[in-house]
Amino acid sequence: MAEINDPDVIARLLRTPARWAVVGLSGNPLRPALGVARFLQQRLGMEIIPVSLKGDSVYGSPGYTSLNDVPGTVDVVDCFVNSQRVGAVVDQAIAIGAKSVWLQLGVVDEAAAARATAAGLDVVMDRCPAIEAPGLGL
Repeated sequence: MAEINDPDVIARLLRTPARWAVVGLSGNPLRPALGVARFLQQRLGMEIIPVSLKGDSVYGSPGYTSLNDVPGTVDVVDCFVNSQRVGAVVDQAIAIGAKSVWLQLGVVDEAAAARATAAGLDVVMDRCPAIEAPGLGL
């Protein structure tokens, strides 16, 4: 079982094409999720699945209001929600069989991370893929 923020896990997640459900992603240009989703999609070749309260479609991808509504498998659940709300998102990620959770910069919930790790998910916490990727030469 990998540790939280394992450098090998971070590298694998950013180098391997995957389906990323970005929770908190809307079309609001003032929110960091929009730029990070664009980076994941265009620079790293990831499939983006927007998940937000309104279910907004973003960058040509249909949006959903819940992880439970996303068809097919989800490889990474990227969490752009505050630390007080992220535990529920992590629990949904576990329930839908996601392989990994990525909690963005400033999003920290040790108990949720422990639940995800215990369930066999890879966990990255308090990191941003758009900051980590350049250090990997991506």
